Amino acid sequence: MTTISDRAKIMPFSPIRKLAPLATLAESQGVKVYHLNIGQPDLPTPKEGLDALKQVNRSTLEYSPSEGFLSYRTRLAQYYATYNISLSPEDIVITSGGSEAVLFAILACLNPGDEIIMPEPGYANYKSFAILAGAVIRTITTTIEEGFALPKVEEFEKLINERTRAIMICNPNNPTGYLYTRREMNQLRDLVQKYDLFLFSDEVYREFIYTGSPYISAFHLEGIEDKVVLIDSVSKRYSECGIRIGALVTKNKAVREAVMKFCQARLSPPLLGQIVAEASLDAPPEYQRACYEEYVERRNYLIDQLNRIPGVYAPIPMGAFYTMVKLPVDDAEKFCAWCLSDFRYENSTVMMAPASGFYITPGEGRDQVRMAYVLKKEDLEKAVLVLRKALEAYNQLNGSR
Repeated sequence: MTTISDRAKIMPFSPIRKLAPLATLAESQGVKVYHLNIGQPDLPTPKEGLDALKQVNRSTLEYSPSEGFLSYRTRLAQYYATYNISLSPEDIVITSGGSEAVLFAILACLNPGDEIIMPEPGYANYKSFAILAGAVIRTITTTIEEGFALPKVEEFEKLINERTRAIMICNPNNPTGYLYTRREMNQLRDLVQKYDLFLFSDEVYREFIYTGSPYISAFHLEGIEDKVVLIDSVSKRYSECGIRIGALVTKNKAVREAVMKFCQARLSPPLLGQIVAEASLDAPPEYQRACYEEYVERRNYLIDQLNRIPGVYAPIPMGAFYTMVKLPVDDAEKFCAWCLSDFRYENSTVMMAPASGFYITPGEGRDQVRMAYVLKKEDLEKAVLVLRKALEAYNQLNGSR
């Protein structure tokens, strides 16, 4: 009897999308679902990008170079320079979203069985890409009680062995909204130097930092420039998730050449997406400022309102547009599914991402969810009310915690 691969068997469903069939069914029945589960910004894409798409007058939609258009990579190098990151266009490889950049980084730098150390909770798809590449994720657990700060260096060193090849971070962090400090980034730099590791740094949320603390890129760390592989994307920066344009950035020539083999195998990144992304670099400063201010207002409102619900705790995110939330429930995944399948308040309900999917350690995050504040304030107000009512009803059914 034919069967699927072992790789397919252990590949997890996305915690962000696994409950989507329940949400689709509810919506088909006329129920209003407030989507707090996915980081799909509702803010407008820059007019410059949309106009460029409308003005495409090519007679043929051809392949682009496997590494992406030189004009776009040149403009990106200029963009990074505004963050004090010095790059040449040759250091930048355009990918089909940040997701492909993560996968290609792992494929280029690790052999099957090699290990990556990653703080948890972490972006769930990192685990999926590691499985695709045959790599192993080892986790350093951070806690909601400590605001998801990194543990001491000794905790990292306990995990390092002859198979360890890389450390993976997301800064600012998805799903926690945490921003790594200069001390923490220097700690990672010292580990990378001492043990000759790669540092994979996903920095797609750099525009969204809400504290006076500085953004410390992995490329700001001296002495490990050739060990850094930076992951980037326009999905969140310009509300362009659908054009699937990301970037893998590294000064390591050997890594770049290896990545190019995978790029050539998949032929080219999206043509139309690159046109939109390059034009979006012309968006005026007012565009980014308006997006930033909107997210600040949403963050402040959501965190304040969540912490007013009895038994709920949400730390203040310092970046990105997510928060991890501790709920007074026995099983957050069960609660999230119940909200979609059984609970209605004024013919509406709420969709959240169960946090257990962002942890690798079994049992961690069982009473937590990730929320994305990508809805306008009026919808956030209604979503919080629905959540409050849902928690009351759920705990009455299952016995108050």
